[in-house]
Amino acid sequence: MPDDILINAKGLSKSYRMGQETIRALVSVDITVKKGEYVAFMGPSGSGKSTLMNIVGALDTPSSGSYVLNGNDVSKMSESDLATVRNKEIGFVFQTFNLLPRYSALENVALPLVYAGYSKSERNAKAKKALEDVGLGDRAGHRPNELSGGQRQRVAIARALVNDPSIILADEPTGNLDSKTSYDIMALFKNLNEKGNTIIMVTHEEDIAAYARRIIRLRDGVIESDMPNEHIRSVTPD
Repeated sequence: MPDDILINAKGLSKSYRMGQETIRALVSVDITVKKGEYVAFMGPSGSGKSTLMNIVGALDTPSSGSYVLNGNDVSKMSESDLATVRNKEIGFVFQTFNLLPRYSALENVALPLVYAGYSKSERNAKAKKALEDVGLGDRAGHRPNELSGGQRQRVAIARALVNDPSIILADEPTGNLDSKTSYDIMALFKNLNEKGNTIIMVTHEEDIAAYARRIIRLRDGVIESDMPNEHIRSVTPD
């Protein structure tokens, strides 16, 4: 596999049993993502985009097919190995921020480094740098309830960045934000991508997907289209 290929998924399928019925959430999906790409998974509810995100994020394994991430076949890994992959390879950004309320911004950002085995001084130094990179160096001691929604999402992005992951995986990252704050977060993602970070964003919103450089559209568990975005949206309000 070429060195610039980060994700190589072939024939990904995922089925669930619900009572007597079998739900086919993904049906033989093929995806390749190169290092440094900025991709949006797009589709309505039930399209399979969340299932695909869970497999790409090593939160779930496919029923069939292969998924190679950064040269490692993730599709057959144990839960313990998947947890290691999630910690080292993937930085998650969620719609609901998922910050611990009693922890400061610095402590929240440093949390993934605890599991990675860094010393406290190393954790604090890396977390401080990550907060500075998202423009929140002066908010390190603040708890989530002392921050705005946009600032909380920036803390979540700093936490996603702190372990130098292969992928930033953002699930509806502007879903709880107003329009102005959404522009700010999209500007931050654009800046991170221009610095070389690979970003995969999951969204059902056309105006948010329009910021990505490539859009993969899913419907009924299959890829409907996979195209470069020829009309990338500006990160300033129109």
